[in-house]
Amino acid sequence: MTGKILIKCDLVVRTGLHIGGSSSFSDIGTVDSPVIRDPFTGLPIVPGSSLKGKLRTLLARRSCVNGETLPDFSADGEVLLRMFGGSEPVRFARLQFADAFLLNYDQLKGVGVTEVKSENTINRLTSKANPRQIERVIAGSRFGVNIVYNLSDPKEMEEDLSLLSKAMKLLQLDYLGGHGSRGNGRVSFQNFQVIPYPETLNVDLDGIRQTFKTEVEEYELFSAKAGV
Repeated sequence: MTGKILIKCDLVVRTGLHIGGSSSFSDIGTVDSPVIRDPFTGLPIVPGSSLKGKLRTLLARRSCVNGETLPDFSADGEVLLRMFGGSEPVRFARLQFADAFLLNYDQLKGVGVTEVKSENTINRLTSKANPRQIERVIAGSRFGVNIVYNLSDPKEMEEDLSLLSKAMKLLQLDYLGGHGSRGNGRVSFQNFQVIPYPETLNVDLDGIRQTFKTEVEEYELFSAKAGV
């Protein structure tokens, strides 16, 4: 049996999010580190590669001896390799992550979708200051996440998608993007939908839907306290 399962949800930004983009030049007075944007709309996006890489890293870290030094990708376990892919040997990934686009621009446009956070590093020996400005997507922004799971073995579907839910739960305890140790990048996931393609695909998804609801959506470390 082959088919696809679409996992849709909202990624909600709880504290300012910085996923860096490129700047062709740095003029006087411009932001030192801008966020990545959709070149068509000019609005911030969450690249699928950023979300995929973070989820894989969080799962790989669980199996580390000291929790800090990650092994090579080829040393990932069988489940991680079949879900996220590998290069030596080549393994096709069952999960596909699309770029996530901003959903609530109309709600945010009055205040702006990004903010500039000023930071300062100070040399301990010379006390010389090194100020910098970092652009962040503001708290309350919502991005539409779309993850496609390629169903090649129904017997492994529940194990794979349960592990995906664990990774998303771990991300709610961690951070996405840069400067997370300074409070950036806290996110949560809401409004899960699990949709089979084709619709006639003969698989039971009720348990998977419940897993995403209880393991991820109902476990939000920052949302209630942030009041978002």
